[in-house]
Amino acid sequence: MVEVRSIDTRERILDTAERLFMAHGYEGTSMRQITSEAAVNLAAVNYHFGSKESLMEEVFRRRLDWLSEERLRALDEMEAQAGDKPLKPSQIVDAFFGTLLRMAEDENRGGMNFLRLLGRTMTEPSEFIRAFLAHRYVHVMDRFKEALFKALPDVPKAEIVWRFHFMLGATSYAIAGTDTLRLVTDWQIEAADKEDRLDRLLPRLMSFLLGGLRAPLPQFDTPESQEERAAKAA
Repeated sequence: MVEVRSIDTRERILDTAERLFMAHGYEGTSMRQITSEAAVNLAAVNYHFGSKESLMEEVFRRRLDWLSEERLRALDEMEAQAGDKPLKPSQIVDAFFGTLLRMAEDENRGGMNFLRLLGRTMTEPSEFIRAFLAHRYVHVMDRFKEALFKALPDVPKAEIVWRFHFMLGATSYAIAGTDTLRLVTDWQIEAADKEDRLDRLLPRLMSFLLGGLRAPLPQFDTPESQEERAAKAA
């Protein structure tokens, strides 16, 4: 009975911290707020997590461990079906980003509240969280990077890395909420889009991400081309 009560307390602390970190950010949330709303004392938080940093890490770990497994499972299945053939870029993008957005439909996985927290953290990350996420989930990023390299053999690897970086940024802002969109007050959007609509966000974001991934390669100036222009100008 004591063990069950301890598990309940731990989950209540995590749920409360997840909600408060999403609403106020990591720096803006105090341990006093968490203990007050979770109806526990500081000793309980220290017993289960040890520190505010460890608590934040566990908030992410309990959601992202599952997400990582689900992403890899989807990628493994598609690669097994494809055999030696490369996957379509759209399949890879859906396995990585689509799996994330579909989490919003499952309250047991944190729902939209966790996605908002993740988006907020990615757009204004604390250094320790950046290091934690980069270290713990590097194997997932590497698998998807290699899949994209194989799917897009004619695109320089450096460009794929940059485009994936941009895709992560776009997704982070999309799931952080529509506050940035509302700042553009002169731009009108449909009334239906003023509410959070996953059924619209997912296809809209996927279309945008694929468009960026498949965009024409940029043309960079070389020292030779700069010299040629200078000679013509002379």
